[in-house]
Formats: sequence, C-alpha cells, structure tokens
Amino acid sequence: MIPIVLNVNDVNYEIMVNPGEMLLDTLRKIGFTSVKKSCDTGACGICSVLVDGKVIPSCSYFTMKIQNKKVITIDGVEEKAREIGQFLLDEGVDQCGFCTPGLIMSIIAMENELNEFTEKNIKHYLVGNICRCSGYEGQIRAIKNYLEVS
Repeated sequence: MIPIVLNVNDVNYEIMVNPGEMLLDTLRKIGFTSVKKSCDTGACGICSVLVDGKVIPSCSYFTMKIQNKKVITIDGVEEKAREIGQFLLDEGVDQCGFCTPGLIMSIIAMENELNEFTEKNIKHYLVGNICRCSGYEGQIRAIKNYLEVS
C-alpha cells in the first residue's frame, strides 16, 4: 500500500492504494458510488470521470497516475448534470440510467473541448459511450438541443 493524496471534486483525500489499483475502484472505495462499474476494459464509458478536464475511463486508469491532478465525478458537477439530464429525459432516452453519469461526463468534456458541434463531431466524440437501452438517435438530439442553449 502506498499513501497518496487524491483530489476529487476539489476535496483532498489522503488514502492508501495498491500500486495496480484502478481509479474506479479507489473512487468507489472512498464513497463515490455514482461512478459505475461495468466493462473493466475502458470500452463502455460508464465509469467516465474528468481528470484535469479530460474525460477518461476510470476503470483503466491507474490511481497512482492521479497524483497532482484533479478528478471530477458527476457529484462535482451536479447542477450541470441535472441540466443535461433534463435534455436526455425530454428526448425519452434515459431508460435504465446506468450509462447516464458517464455519458454526462463525456458531454461536459465535449462541450469544453470541441469548437464545432456537428452531428459527426458529437458521434465521434461519444464513440466510447455505450447505451444498451435507448439507442443513440435520441441521445444525439438531446445533446444537440443542450448545446444550442448552453
């Protein structure tokens, strides 16, 4: 076990981690259960968080790499998440909701990183987010609607 300081949602946590521990497991261990666990390979986007403003799959990111970086979970962007979530609800695409936190984190990162919000750019940016319930057309509509007003 190695001691590190983990900054999550602007709060420092002094914790002990195993050298091979993934960020997802560390976050859940310290109480951030809004970060969901699914594929464990970084392929589905369900565990997405922001690290220094960039979206990453926390299931395939070593906690040890977080030293001196800021992690934001959906809990740290609650107001913005509710706003985006309403657009998803308005399009009827929030079926089971399991993928929603990771999707919202990707939308926030996309909003901050992309200069042009074309359908092609949105689809390319969200390629790492899998939803098994709703399909993607409604999600794309919701994202476009959100980006038009934000």
